[in-house]
Amino acid sequence: MALAIMCSGGDAAGMNPAIKKFVDYAYKKGEEPYLIYRGLEGLIDGKIVKAEHRDVAGILHRGGTIIQSSRSKRFFEYQFREQAYNNLKKHNISGLIVLGGDGSFRAMDRFSSEFNLNFVGIPSTIDNDINGTEYCLGSDTALNVIRDALDKIRDTASSFNRAFLVEVMGRDCGHLAIVSAMASGAEICVVPEIEFESEALGKRLRKEVENGRHYALAIVAEGTKKTTEIHKWLQETVGLETRVSILGHIQRGGNPTVRDRLMAFDFTITAMNHLLNSTNSNKVVVYRDGEFKLIEIEEVVSTKYKLPKRYLDAINLLD
Repeated sequence: MALAIMCSGGDAAGMNPAIKKFVDYAYKKGEEPYLIYRGLEGLIDGKIVKAEHRDVAGILHRGGTIIQSSRSKRFFEYQFREQAYNNLKKHNISGLIVLGGDGSFRAMDRFSSEFNLNFVGIPSTIDNDINGTEYCLGSDTALNVIRDALDKIRDTASSFNRAFLVEVMGRDCGHLAIVSAMASGAEICVVPEIEFESEALGKRLRKEVENGRHYALAIVAEGTKKTTEIHKWLQETVGLETRVSILGHIQRGGNPTVRDRLMAFDFTITAMNHLLNSTNSNKVVVYRDGEFKLIEIEEVVSTKYKLPKRYLDAINLLD
Protein backbone atom coordinates (compact mmCIF):
# COMPACT_ATOMS: atom_id res chain seq x y z
CA MET A 1 0.00 0.00 0.00
CA ALA A 2 1.24 3.49 -0.83
CA LEU A 3 0.61 6.07 1.90
CA ALA A 4 1.29 9.80 1.96
CA ILE A 5 1.60 12.51 4.57
CA MET A 6 1.26 16.27 4.27
CA CYS A 7 1.03 19.39 6.43
CA SER A 8 -1.62 22.04 5.96
CA GLY A 9 -2.17 25.48 7.46
CA GLY A 10 0.06 26.88 10.19
CA ASP A 11 3.15 24.95 11.20
CA ALA A 12 3.42 23.41 14.65
CA ALA A 13 6.24 21.78 16.59
CA GLY A 14 5.55 18.06 16.55
CA MET A 15 5.02 17.87 12.80
CA ASN A 16 8.58 16.69 12.13
CA PRO A 17 8.44 13.92 14.75
CA ALA A 18 5.15 12.78 13.16
CA ILE A 19 6.67 12.82 9.67
CA LYS A 20 9.64 10.77 10.83
CA LYS A 21 7.45 8.18 12.57
CA PHE A 22 5.25 7.98 9.46
CA VAL A 23 8.16 7.08 7.21
CA ASP A 24 9.86 4.71 9.64
CA TYR A 25 6.64 2.89 10.53
CA ALA A 26 5.56 2.58 6.88
CA TYR A 27 8.77 0.73 6.04
CA LYS A 28 8.45 -1.40 9.16
CA LYS A 29 5.00 -2.49 7.93
CA GLY A 30 6.24 -3.08 4.37
CA GLU A 31 4.39 -0.11 2.84
CA GLU A 32 5.55 2.70 0.53
CA PRO A 33 5.64 6.18 2.17
CA TYR A 34 5.32 9.38 0.17
CA LEU A 35 5.89 12.98 1.28
CA ILE A 36 3.71 15.76 -0.12
CA TYR A 37 5.61 19.04 -0.09
CA ARG A 38 3.99 22.47 0.47
CA GLY A 39 0.63 21.23 1.68
CA LEU A 40 -2.50 21.65 -0.43
CA GLU A 41 -0.63 23.75 -2.98
CA GLY A 42 1.91 20.97 -3.39
CA LEU A 43 -0.86 18.39 -3.67
CA ILE A 44 -2.36 20.38 -6.54
CA ASP A 45 1.03 20.83 -8.23
CA GLY A 46 2.08 17.20 -7.80
CA LYS A 47 4.98 17.79 -5.41
CA ILE A 48 4.81 14.20 -4.21
CA VAL A 49 8.04 12.31 -3.54
CA LYS A 50 8.69 8.78 -2.33
CA ALA A 51 10.40 8.97 1.05
CA GLU A 52 13.53 7.19 2.21
CA HIS A 53 14.84 6.81 5.75
CA ARG A 54 17.54 9.38 5.02
CA ASP A 55 14.90 12.01 4.26
CA VAL A 56 13.73 11.98 7.87
CA ALA A 57 16.97 11.20 9.68
CA GLY A 58 17.82 13.75 12.36
CA ILE A 59 14.56 15.73 12.21
CA LEU A 60 12.94 14.57 15.47
CA HIS A 61 14.25 17.58 17.42
CA ARG A 62 13.48 20.21 14.80
CA GLY A 63 10.56 22.61 14.93
CA GLY A 64 8.40 23.45 11.95
CA THR A 65 8.04 20.97 9.13
CA ILE A 66 10.65 19.78 6.64
CA ILE A 67 7.98 19.20 3.99
CA GLN A 68 6.63 22.74 4.46
CA SER A 69 2.99 23.79 4.54
CA SER A 70 0.62 26.20 2.84
CA ARG A 71 -2.85 27.62 2.70
CA SER A 72 -4.53 27.29 -0.69
CA LYS A 73 -7.23 29.42 -2.28
CA ARG A 74 -7.08 27.20 -5.38
CA PHE A 75 -8.28 24.22 -3.38
CA PHE A 76 -11.70 25.88 -3.09
CA GLU A 77 -12.18 25.25 -6.82
CA TYR A 78 -13.31 21.78 -7.94
CA GLN A 79 -10.92 21.59 -10.89
CA PHE A 80 -7.92 21.87 -8.57
CA ARG A 81 -9.31 19.34 -6.10
CA GLU A 82 -9.74 16.94 -9.01
CA GLN A 83 -6.17 17.67 -10.10
CA ALA A 84 -4.96 16.95 -6.56
CA TYR A 85 -6.81 13.63 -6.51
CA ASN A 86 -5.36 12.62 -9.87
CA ASN A 87 -1.88 13.35 -8.54
CA LEU A 88 -2.46 10.92 -5.69
CA LYS A 89 -3.69 8.26 -8.13
CA LYS A 90 -0.58 8.68 -10.31
CA HIS A 91 1.45 7.35 -7.38
CA ASN A 92 -1.16 4.74 -6.44
CA ILE A 93 -1.56 6.44 -3.06
CA SER A 94 -4.55 4.92 -1.30
CA GLY A 95 -4.12 6.46 2.17
CA LEU A 96 -3.45 10.06 3.23
CA ILE A 97 -2.50 11.55 6.60
CA VAL A 98 -2.96 15.30 7.04
CA LEU A 99 -1.33 17.24 9.86
CA GLY A 100 -3.41 20.37 10.28
CA GLY A 101 -6.08 22.33 12.04
CA ASP A 102 -9.78 23.07 11.72
CA GLY A 103 -9.54 24.74 8.31
CA SER A 104 -7.45 21.91 6.90
CA PHE A 105 -9.95 19.32 8.08
CA ARG A 106 -12.83 21.25 6.55
CA ALA A 107 -10.98 21.18 3.24
CA MET A 108 -10.33 17.44 3.54
CA ASP A 109 -13.95 16.79 4.52
CA ARG A 110 -15.06 18.31 1.23
CA PHE A 111 -12.25 16.60 -0.70
CA SER A 112 -13.05 13.15 0.65
CA SER A 113 -16.78 13.59 0.01
CA GLU A 114 -16.07 14.09 -3.69
CA PHE A 115 -13.40 11.45 -4.26
CA ASN A 116 -12.58 7.95 -3.06
CA LEU A 117 -10.02 9.04 -0.47
CA ASN A 118 -8.83 7.04 2.53
CA PHE A 119 -8.01 9.90 4.90
CA VAL A 120 -7.00 10.38 8.56
CA GLY A 121 -6.28 13.75 10.15
CA ILE A 122 -3.90 14.44 13.03
CA PRO A 123 -4.77 17.63 14.97
CA SER A 124 -1.75 19.91 14.69
CA THR A 125 -2.10 23.53 15.78
CA ILE A 126 -0.59 25.57 18.58
CA ASP A 127 -4.05 27.10 19.17
CA ASN A 128 -5.33 23.76 20.56
CA ASP A 129 -8.77 24.65 19.23
CA ILE A 130 -10.00 21.55 17.40
CA ASN A 131 -13.32 20.12 18.50
CA GLY A 132 -13.28 16.57 19.82
CA THR A 133 -9.71 16.44 21.08
CA GLU A 134 -8.15 17.65 24.31
CA TYR A 135 -4.73 18.01 22.72
CA CYS A 136 -3.25 19.20 19.42
CA LEU A 137 0.35 18.78 18.33
CA GLY A 138 2.42 21.89 18.91
CA SER A 139 0.46 23.43 21.77
CA ASP A 140 2.80 22.24 24.52
CA THR A 141 5.88 23.56 22.72
CA ALA A 142 4.16 26.91 22.13
CA LEU A 143 3.19 27.13 25.79
CA ASN A 144 6.78 26.50 26.82
CA VAL A 145 8.01 29.22 24.45
CA ILE A 146 5.47 31.63 25.95
CA ARG A 147 6.34 30.56 29.52
CA ASP A 148 10.02 31.24 28.88
CA ALA A 149 9.24 34.70 27.47
CA LEU A 150 6.90 35.56 30.34
CA ASP A 151 9.45 34.53 32.97
CA LYS A 152 11.98 36.88 31.38
CA ILE A 153 9.46 39.70 31.06
CA ARG A 154 8.47 39.36 34.72
CA ASP A 155 12.14 39.74 35.67
CA THR A 156 12.31 43.17 34.08
CA ALA A 157 8.77 44.17 35.12
CA SER A 158 9.59 43.53 38.77
CA SER A 159 12.67 45.75 38.48
CA PHE A 160 10.56 48.83 37.73
CA ASN A 161 7.22 50.31 38.75
CA ARG A 162 5.77 49.01 35.54
CA ALA A 163 3.20 46.67 34.04
CA PHE A 164 3.79 44.47 31.03
CA LEU A 165 1.07 43.49 28.62
CA VAL A 166 1.90 40.43 26.51
CA GLU A 167 -0.17 39.49 23.47
CA VAL A 168 -0.18 35.79 22.61
CA MET A 169 -1.51 33.89 19.61
CA GLY A 170 -4.49 31.54 19.53
CA ARG A 171 -6.74 33.02 16.85
CA ASP A 172 -10.25 33.01 18.41
CA CYS A 173 -9.34 30.60 21.20
CA GLY A 174 -7.98 31.64 24.61
CA HIS A 175 -6.20 28.36 25.41
CA LEU A 176 -2.66 29.72 25.08
CA ALA A 177 -3.53 32.87 27.03
CA ILE A 178 -5.28 31.15 29.95
CA VAL A 179 -2.77 28.34 30.42
CA SER A 180 0.12 30.81 30.15
CA ALA A 181 -1.48 33.11 32.70
CA MET A 182 -1.95 30.22 35.12
CA ALA A 183 1.62 29.00 34.61
CA SER A 184 3.25 32.43 34.90
CA GLY A 185 1.25 33.86 37.79
CA ALA A 186 -0.17 36.68 35.66
CA GLU A 187 -2.57 39.03 37.38
CA ILE A 188 -4.71 39.71 34.30
CA CYS A 189 -5.88 37.51 31.45
CA VAL A 190 -8.14 38.62 28.60
CA VAL A 191 -9.61 36.02 26.23
CA PRO A 192 -12.37 35.96 23.58
CA GLU A 193 -14.51 33.52 25.55
CA ILE A 194 -15.14 35.79 28.57
CA GLU A 195 -16.21 39.42 28.86
CA PHE A 196 -13.44 41.52 30.38
CA GLU A 197 -14.64 42.84 33.76
CA SER A 198 -12.62 46.06 33.73
CA GLU A 199 -14.46 47.87 36.50
CA ALA A 200 -14.15 45.21 39.22
CA LEU A 201 -10.60 44.27 38.27
CA GLY A 202 -9.55 47.90 38.01
CA LYS A 203 -10.89 48.63 41.50
CA ARG A 204 -8.94 45.69 42.95
CA LEU A 205 -5.69 46.56 41.18
CA ARG A 206 -5.85 50.27 42.10
CA LYS A 207 -6.18 49.28 45.74
CA GLU A 208 -3.22 46.92 45.41
CA VAL A 209 -1.15 49.67 43.77
CA GLU A 210 -2.02 52.00 46.66
CA ASN A 211 -0.88 49.27 49.06
CA GLY A 212 2.48 48.79 47.36
CA ARG A 213 2.03 46.74 44.19
CA HIS A 214 4.62 48.07 41.78
CA TYR A 215 4.24 45.79 38.77
CA ALA A 216 1.74 43.51 37.04
CA LEU A 217 1.65 41.04 34.18
CA ALA A 218 -1.27 40.96 31.76
CA ILE A 219 -1.84 38.29 29.08
CA VAL A 220 -4.11 39.20 26.17
CA ALA A 221 -5.22 36.75 23.49
CA GLU A 222 -4.87 38.14 19.96
CA GLY A 223 -8.44 37.15 19.11
CA THR A 224 -9.87 39.71 21.52
CA LYS A 225 -8.38 42.59 19.55
CA LYS A 226 -8.15 44.42 22.88
CA THR A 227 -4.40 44.91 23.21
CA THR A 228 -4.54 48.66 22.68
CA GLU A 229 -7.61 49.00 24.92
CA ILE A 230 -6.04 47.04 27.81
CA HIS A 231 -2.80 49.00 27.45
CA LYS A 232 -4.69 52.28 27.83
CA TRP A 233 -6.74 50.88 30.74
CA LEU A 234 -3.65 49.76 32.66
CA GLN A 235 -2.03 53.17 32.36
CA GLU A 236 -5.01 55.50 32.78
CA THR A 237 -7.32 53.50 35.06
CA VAL A 238 -5.00 51.29 37.08
CA GLY A 239 -2.16 53.80 37.14
CA LEU A 240 0.76 51.61 36.07
CA GLU A 241 3.21 52.61 33.37
CA THR A 242 2.80 49.82 30.84
CA ARG A 243 4.92 48.24 28.11
CA VAL A 244 3.51 46.01 25.37
CA SER A 245 5.17 42.89 23.98
CA ILE A 246 3.62 41.04 21.05
CA LEU A 247 5.25 37.61 20.94
CA GLY A 248 4.12 36.83 17.41
CA HIS A 249 5.50 33.93 15.41
CA ILE A 250 8.22 32.91 17.85
CA GLN A 251 5.35 30.93 19.42
CA ARG A 252 5.30 28.63 16.39
CA GLY A 253 8.99 27.81 16.55
CA GLY A 254 11.32 25.94 18.85
CA ASN A 255 12.39 22.37 19.42
CA PRO A 256 9.39 20.10 20.11
CA THR A 257 8.98 19.35 23.80
CA VAL A 258 9.06 15.80 25.10
CA ARG A 259 5.28 15.80 25.26
CA ASP A 260 4.90 16.88 21.63
CA ARG A 261 7.38 14.22 20.50
CA LEU A 262 5.55 11.49 22.39
CA MET A 263 2.12 12.68 21.25
CA ALA A 264 3.35 12.75 17.64
CA PHE A 265 4.46 9.13 18.05
CA ASP A 266 1.07 7.95 19.29
CA PHE A 267 -1.03 10.10 16.96
CA THR A 268 0.87 8.78 13.93
CA ILE A 269 0.84 5.12 14.91
CA THR A 270 -2.90 5.31 15.60
CA ALA A 271 -3.55 6.99 12.24
CA MET A 272 -1.45 4.55 10.25
CA ASN A 273 -2.84 1.44 11.90
CA HIS A 274 -6.29 2.64 10.96
CA LEU A 275 -5.33 3.39 7.34
CA LEU A 276 -3.75 -0.04 6.96
CA ASN A 277 -7.03 -1.65 7.98
CA SER A 278 -9.47 0.62 6.17
CA THR A 279 -10.49 1.34 2.59
CA ASN A 280 -12.91 4.19 3.13
CA SER A 281 -11.80 6.28 6.11
CA ASN A 282 -12.78 9.86 6.76
CA LYS A 283 -11.63 10.28 10.32
CA VAL A 284 -9.48 12.31 12.71
CA VAL A 285 -7.33 10.94 15.52
CA VAL A 286 -8.18 12.61 18.82
CA TYR A 287 -6.88 12.43 22.35
CA ARG A 288 -9.44 12.56 25.13
CA ASP A 289 -10.03 10.89 28.47
CA GLY A 290 -6.43 9.65 28.39
CA GLU A 291 -6.91 7.65 25.17
CA PHE A 292 -6.28 7.99 21.45
CA LYS A 293 -9.48 7.52 19.45
CA LEU A 294 -10.76 7.93 15.91
CA ILE A 295 -13.86 10.02 15.27
CA GLU A 296 -15.71 10.99 12.12
CA ILE A 297 -14.51 14.23 10.58
CA GLU A 298 -18.09 15.58 10.65
CA GLU A 299 -17.91 15.62 14.45
CA VAL A 300 -14.73 17.66 14.29
CA VAL A 301 -15.84 20.30 11.81
CA SER A 302 -19.52 20.62 12.75
CA THR A 303 -18.99 22.15 16.19
CA LYS A 304 -16.75 24.97 17.37
CA TYR A 305 -14.22 24.05 20.05
CA LYS A 306 -15.03 25.19 23.59
CA LEU A 307 -12.50 25.69 26.35
CA PRO A 308 -12.91 23.42 29.39
CA LYS A 309 -14.86 25.06 32.20
CA ARG A 310 -11.93 24.70 34.62
CA TYR A 311 -9.87 27.02 32.41
CA LEU A 312 -12.64 29.60 32.15
CA ASP A 313 -13.10 29.48 35.91
CA ALA A 314 -9.37 30.06 36.37
CA ILE A 315 -9.72 33.59 34.98
CA ASN A 316 -11.41 34.64 38.22
CA LEU A 317 -8.74 33.01 40.36
CA LEU A 318 -5.77 35.01 39.09
CA ASP A 319 -4.28 37.45 41.56
